[in-house]
Amino acid sequence: MEELSAIDGMMGILKAAACSVAIDKGEYLFREGEPAQTLYCVETGKVRIGKVTPDGREITFRICGEGDFIGEIMPFCPTAPYTVEAKASEDTRVAVIPKDRLEELLYLEHELSIAYMKWMGILQQRTQSKFRDLILHGKKGALYSTLIRMSNSYGIPADGGGILIDLDLTNQELANFCGMTREVANRMLSELRRNNKLRMDNGKIVLTDIGFLRDAMHCENCPVEICSIE
Repeated sequence: MEELSAIDGMMGILKAAACSVAIDKGEYLFREGEPAQTLYCVETGKVRIGKVTPDGREITFRICGEGDFIGEIMPFCPTAPYTVEAKASEDTRVAVIPKDRLEELLYLEHELSIAYMKWMGILQQRTQSKFRDLILHGKKGALYSTLIRMSNSYGIPADGGGILIDLDLTNQELANFCGMTREVANRMLSELRRNNKLRMDNGKIVLTDIGFLRDAMHCENCPVEICSIE
């Protein structure tokens, strides 16, 4: 699509101006509250974007992989703090570009400026759609929409039919995506298994009736770049 092509071009320009840094599994790229001074692009590995609530609960918003940008900084504005944290889920390498260098490139490269605005717009649409699902459908909306988004990002055809979510994910990690406890997530997953809407295959989720999830959510068939977990 045009938006994704523009963002691919943005990645090439920014990576050419960036330096590459290795991040070990479990290491933070940045923590919530730190000044938002840097934009990152994942070259290899995966990075979890989320936050920790005052009562100690983890909430996961995105899993960023190769080619994804991290650190939605606002250029040409006073530096604000990061509102989330970014933690490497595995050994990772990222391209790093400081905010002042990003601003220089945006000023000089008009096509880059347009691509950056498109990228920020896509992120905003993703956030709005997630809040919509949660507000309209509660915990069910949080789980069902997360499974649909994961299928768009990591889904592959499964042996025996269905869509395999090719992502190593514990029930606690899935619950973190949905903003609920592991016990609630387990109960809802068990109900879906009993009703033959999903099954487990070597510890990974296989969606056997994704149409059921979409119907329950009154799915609006958003473009994949909006309905994704990345």
